[in-house]
Amino acid sequence: MHSSVSGRTEAAPQKLPGPSYRWAILVMAFLVVFGALGLSRFAYTSILPSMQQALDLSNTQAGGLATANLVGYVILGVFTGALAARIGPRRVVFAGAVVMTAGMLLTGLSDSYMPALIGRVLAGFGAAGSNIPANTMVAMWFSRARRGVATGFVSTGASLGLIVAGPLIPWIMSAYPVAGWRVSWYVLAAITFAVAVASLLVLRDHPGYEPEGAESEATHGKVEWRRLYLSPKVWRLGACYFCFGFSYIIYLTFFAKRLIADVGYTQQEAGTLFMILGWASVPCGITWGWIADRIGRRAAMAIALCMQAVAEAIFALWAEPAGLTLSAVIWGLSAWGMPMLMAVTSGDIVGPVMAPAAYGFLTLFHGIGQAAGPYVAGMMADRLPSFSAGYLLASGVALVGAVGLLLLPRGATSHLGRGPAECSGSPPTRL
Repeated sequence: MHSSVSGRTEAAPQKLPGPSYRWAILVMAFLVVFGALGLSRFAYTSILPSMQQALDLSNTQAGGLATANLVGYVILGVFTGALAARIGPRRVVFAGAVVMTAGMLLTGLSDSYMPALIGRVLAGFGAAGSNIPANTMVAMWFSRARRGVATGFVSTGASLGLIVAGPLIPWIMSAYPVAGWRVSWYVLAAITFAVAVASLLVLRDHPGYEPEGAESEATHGKVEWRRLYLSPKVWRLGACYFCFGFSYIIYLTFFAKRLIADVGYTQQEAGTLFMILGWASVPCGITWGWIADRIGRRAAMAIALCMQAVAEAIFALWAEPAGLTLSAVIWGLSAWGMPMLMAVTSGDIVGPVMAPAAYGFLTLFHGIGQAAGPYVAGMMADRLPSFSAGYLLASGVALVGAVGLLLLPRGATSHLGRGPAECSGSPPTRL
């Protein structure tokens, strides 16, 4: 409908999407995570052995490239989360995916350590801009009762990355024996750019409805920025998230390198096991969301982190095909439990509007752990006969994080503005 004012014709405001559009949002957020984590970050694991040999990198430098990517993620994580809370996630996701594409291209064009380092930092910047809003925006479209499962589905986008990279990277390496690692980055960058364009076309900042049982700012209680950043409960959650970041990134970064250098696997065999890990991780996002909706966020996160500690210890100590496969399956089944549940918890403690800001702040702790893990494990591998000690360290840190979660005080995952007994305006979140 149009109206004429002073001879001008003005278009009616654009109609906001209805309930059915949430499924398009869910699929698009899934694809954004596929690009931001599955391709930009985790595919590095499969590319690393050939890239390390071509650029003559030490294990410390190889870990440094992973650290650079995660430093970029940390630096932008807090700001992109806050920005998405202020202006909406759509533009932030698109800009982040474009920057991420540029970083992947620069990595593929690199002829020495320093350009590759810059490329990985740029990719980390972009990953933060796209991944954090994508994981938290479902809180605007789904009620608390469905939020765990919905966010779990989005997190499995990273699993698709493992499944795709596992067979794709070795195939590219065999087709291009000399420049295969470069071509791999170019192909992954092209896929990521396609996701960026699609996100701009599909994503919307706000629904045209309020999900049944959802928390508005009026009913949930608006949280001040200062209260968010100084909250002791947020800092305690962040400390546990640090432990996860430190341990899980060691497991993934040197996964193929340990199999090839320590155990004697071929590139194809390592890629196959990486793909198995990816397939095992496919149901984990939805599964942990369902578990958390029933037994509580804290208990679910602790169990997932314990499973990762077990998998990392097996990977260090049982260097036979059966043990390595068992480790990959156990780790895959728990792979995205912590990040997904932290994203869900962000919506619980501050409400859906501020959720990107809370998740961005928690990502600071997570990212510091991720930045430290590969560098420390790489230095250990340069000084010791194998990567086993680094994986044992990862297992120990994960176990510390699990214990820390179990020791969190009651109310650690409830709304900042109110205690558990005061949450009568909306269904209580179980610890």
